Amino acid sequence: MVTMMVNVNDIWVQYKATNDTHLRQQLILQYAPLVKYVVGRMAIGLPSILDSDDIVSHATIGLIDAIERFDPGRGLKFESYAVARIRGSVIDVVRRLGTYPRGARRKMKEIEAAVAALEEQYGRTPSDEEVAKHLGISVEDYARELLESSFAIIPLDGALRTSDDEGMLSLSDVVEDTKSPNPTHEAERSETRAALLDALRRLPERDQQLIALYYHEELTLKEIGRVLDISESRVCQLHARAIMKLRRALARAGVTPGSG
Repeated sequence: MVTMMVNVNDIWVQYKATNDTHLRQQLILQYAPLVKYVVGRMAIGLPSILDSDDIVSHATIGLIDAIERFDPGRGLKFESYAVARIRGSVIDVVRRLGTYPRGARRKMKEIEAAVAALEEQYGRTPSDEEVAKHLGISVEDYARELLESSFAIIPLDGALRTSDDEGMLSLSDVVEDTKSPNPTHEAERSETRAALLDALRRLPERDQQLIALYYHEELTLKEIGRVLDISESRVCQLHARAIMKLRRALARAGVTPGSG
């Protein structure tokens, strides 16, 4: 028996014209790997009330919602559209269950302020032990708060924008350093790019490697852990700390991180 290969674009056209459930199922199967990809790249500080099957289920609901809402005629790439909706679906259920750390943003600001004060005092990046002592908590509690705050920082693949909301720029754009950017867009984003590149260069070498693995190589937290020989939770903590440093550097340069 010869199996005919069907172009996914043809499936999209037929599905949007007929809303056929069989075609929708084909699209779900086609893009199912996106669910694993997104869940693997989300902060692992998700509440224990949700087990891995729960998370995958809600992420899949986000994929189905993306398929139903997507308009191929707009010329957008489905994968980019779906990733945002899959991630949003997981975050929505966390918030509905009331398990989203209510004080996460406040803790994030407290940690940022502590790190900034110690950097000014010591002239270097403070250790976890020094930050914990400054906050008056144990190193274990500091690690836990860093994990919780990482879920509140910014969407991990979120955008950065200049203070006048022009020149949208993804962190991956800078890490990947695209060879041939659009001249108009490049002019609008040059200030943000320069500030972000400078901030990235000032990060410790391991933080730079982690950022590159996450945003350029697009590895999951588990894969990054294997490369750096550290736990997934430590990857999440280091990522949170690195992003906080970038936020402070960008704020000093007048660049505002996007909220999603």
